[in-house]
Amino acid sequence: MSTGARLAPVITLCLLLCATSGGCASGLRLSLLAAAAEPPSRVALFFSVDTPGARTSRGRRAAVPVANLQASDFRIYEDGALVSELVSQQTIAHPELAVEHYTLLLIDMSSTTVLGDQLGAIRSAAQAWLTQLRTLQRVAVYAFDGSKSLYEIVPFDSAQSLDKLRSFEVVDPSTNLNGAVLLALAELDKTLQTHSMPVRLGSLVVLTDGVDRANRVSQRQMLDVVDAAPYHVYTLGIGRELDDSLLARVGKSGYVRVEDSSSARIAFRELTQLITTASRRFYLLRYCSPSRGGTHTVRVEVATPAGSGQLQYNLDASHFSAGCDAQAVVAPPSLRRIH
Repeated sequence: MSTGARLAPVITLCLLLCATSGGCASGLRLSLLAAAAEPPSRVALFFSVDTPGARTSRGRRAAVPVANLQASDFRIYEDGALVSELVSQQTIAHPELAVEHYTLLLIDMSSTTVLGDQLGAIRSAAQAWLTQLRTLQRVAVYAFDGSKSLYEIVPFDSAQSLDKLRSFEVVDPSTNLNGAVLLALAELDKTLQTHSMPVRLGSLVVLTDGVDRANRVSQRQMLDVVDAAPYHVYTLGIGRELDDSLLARVGKSGYVRVEDSSSARIAFRELTQLITTASRRFYLLRYCSPSRGGTHTVRVEVATPAGSGQLQYNLDASHFSAGCDAQAVVAPPSLRRIH
């Protein structure tokens, strides 16, 4: 048995890159996703930190998350003047206050891997993964075969198990892999549009051992949609004769492969690591502004051994006054996405 993972996380919301944040210094990319300016004078900035990464075979840069930064790693400036870290009480709050993660697991039920005795091992491994990931994100499970539609196994915001897989009957023994990927991405679109958190992030995990045989959607069309989708996409290949090149291209955010279902738990653990690592690129930075009126340019800089970077935010301090507590454990009610 051999295992392998290709870690190539990509930012899921390209809302504000260096062109709109005043430029990036070498090495790091800070992307401002949401912000708030709250009375009496608290500023909240929600952003991601990545390194650009190397170019993939399709020419895209596979961004790599920068995790575990501390409040002291950041320098905050207002109109070019350094804001005292002590006076501003700058702190990193839990990013869950600003973001909600949704992950959809798509299982190929036309695959020989999930037929016969192997389905039990895969279902057991997937159930353990589902139970664990539910503590961190909202998770749904869908299945596909050669049909035009997906089959809902576990919807988002449900505590159901994977029991439906026990009685699943393949309607069309062909494999509509390309079409199923597009349908799953559309399901993520629909789900994220119905929720109100300031930032909503999605991931798709595709479990398969085969290639598309139904030809309902071309491979080129599927790959173009995957590349353009503002979501992480991971692939989990189980089998001895996998098309590693294709599965790695579909899994633009990571590809894990194992040779048989007995190693499914190992594969799902690697997927969990990929998904949680990608989520640690996000930071909710809060501080108390010394400004008491007017508009100001806020610049946040960070420097690490991996490089440095910055972002900018236009602050309206016209309603600011004394009495700020940046470390109060409350969600910023006025946090808004930056478009």
